[in-house]
Amino acid sequence: MQRTFCSVIRCLKNMIYKKIMINNFGLDAFVVNNFKHVKLWQLMLPFLVLILFFLFFLFSEETNFVDAYVESQKGLFLSMNSTLAAYPNIQLNITELGDVFVIFPLIIVFLFYAPKLWEVLLTSSLITLILAAVLKKYFYVPRPAHVYDIDSFIIIGKTHLGNKSFPSGHSMTIFVVIILLLFAFMPKKKSYTIVWSLLMLLAGFSIAFSRVAVGAHYPFDVVIGIALGFIAVIIGIRVNNNVRWLVWIKNKRFYPGFMLLLIIWIALIILKIIDHNLPIFYLSLISLVGTLFLITRAYAKQN
Repeated sequence: MQRTFCSVIRCLKNMIYKKIMINNFGLDAFVVNNFKHVKLWQLMLPFLVLILFFLFFLFSEETNFVDAYVESQKGLFLSMNSTLAAYPNIQLNITELGDVFVIFPLIIVFLFYAPKLWEVLLTSSLITLILAAVLKKYFYVPRPAHVYDIDSFIIIGKTHLGNKSFPSGHSMTIFVVIILLLFAFMPKKKSYTIVWSLLMLLAGFSIAFSRVAVGAHYPFDVVIGIALGFIAVIIGIRVNNNVRWLVWIKNKRFYPGFMLLLIIWIALIILKIIDHNLPIFYLSLISLVGTLFLITRAYAKQN
């Protein structure tokens, strides 16, 4: 009787394990299939935003782009900064999600269960990195704290100075992640699609405009950062639709290297917690520790 009971339990465990493995591989297939439905015409809206933006300043009365850029949105910046800064602790935390060091750990688990998502993430991030570097150097727009009287608006956390305001790198980063997740896990049912899209976009806009709340960027910095992040993801998806360059990650013999990387990342997040002790860092830490546990267990079972 005991042997029969043990056999049943062992059988159930095998069934559950197989189900988990099917779901894991199925997740990547689900993402791949969703990405195939992303079309180039979806670039129309962000490109329209960019065209309208540059046309506005092309026909501006100001001869100098930087002067026109700064002065044209001073009132909007001060108004948004004052309104959004009403919740300083929330804004201080969510604005950190624009840092790849903080946001990437929250989706690190998909590197192993849906590598296609990370193929697009890394490609899109490289595109935004290049765009941000080129545009910041070319336009050389001073930060709000560099232009306006710092007593006229609210600064939360670090005071950002210098001439690298346009576009917002944090906004680009968060919208790369948001739009990537939006397309990757788009539900099949239309009613769910609408709800999912609205929730993701609301989250993206809330995090992106936290850059205005903390006094680090002008509203247009954020809007253009959002548009560029959107464009980078669609290009990243289209470029990676017919290639699979991270599929080797599913091979567990590479897991020890990833375990070491995760341990180092965990140590660096702990240092950030020691320095700033923001709740958002604990979410990154929990995600990293959880992912480390999952891949360590998977590696141990294989060996």
